Amino acid sequence: MKLLHLLVGLLLCCQACTADPDPMTTPDTTQGLSFLSLGDSYTIGESVPASDRWSVILADLLREEGIAVKSPDIIARTGWTTAELSEAIRQANNKNTYDLVSLLIGVNNQYRGQSLERYRTEFRELLQTSINFAGGRADHVFVLSIPDWGVTPFASSRNREQIARDIDAFNAVAKEEAGKAGIRFVDITPISRTALNDASLVASDGLHYSGKMHRLWVREALPVVKDIISKK
Repeated sequence: MKLLHLLVGLLLCCQACTADPDPMTTPDTTQGLSFLSLGDSYTIGESVPASDRWSVILADLLREEGIAVKSPDIIARTGWTTAELSEAIRQANNKNTYDLVSLLIGVNNQYRGQSLERYRTEFRELLQTSINFAGGRADHVFVLSIPDWGVTPFASSRNREQIARDIDAFNAVAKEEAGKAGIRFVDITPISRTALNDASLVASDGLHYSGKMHRLWVREALPVVKDIISKK
C-alpha cells in the first residue's frame, strides 16, 4: 500500500510539473525594448507563418541573448510601394515612439517600373518618418536592402540579369540616402540571391522567401541591431 501511495504521489507530481509552463523559460513579449518594422511583403512575411517573419525572429534571438524586446509592431503589406507605405503610416496615425525601427521597401517600385528619382524622394521621406518614430534618433533606425526576386521561380521566364541590375540601382539609392541620414544599412541582397540554387529558401508561392531565408537575413542584421541597442 505504501508503494502504491508513493507511485500515485509521483504521478501527481509529474502532472503538476508539466501542466503549467515554467515562467522562467517562457519569454515575456510584452516588456522590454519597443520595435517597429516598416515595409512590404518581405516584412509582413508573405507565404510564411507569422513566427517566421524576420522581425519576429530577430526579437526572439535578442531575447535568447538576454535582451528584453517586445513583439514588433509591423506596418507592412504585400505589394506596397514607398508611396503606399507612407500613406498607410498616415492612416494608421501611430503616435508611438520606438527604441528600434526598421525599414525595408522598394521592390514594388522596381517591379512597377517607377523611376529611381521618385524612389529617392519617397524613400528619403520614409527615412525621416522612421527617425521620427525612433524619437528623433537616426542611430536607432536601420534599413535592410531590397532582396532580388529575380532569382525566384516566378521570374524564371523573365530577364533575371536586368532585374538584378535594377535591384542594385534601387539599393544604391537606399544605401546612399540612409548614409546621408546617419542610418545603418544592412545588405541582405547577396543572401537573397543564393535562393537561385536552393529551393528551400523560397516560399511555397514561388516568389517570396521561406522562413529559412528570413533567418539568414536576421543573422546578417543581428550584429548591427545589437550595436544599436548597446548605444541606447
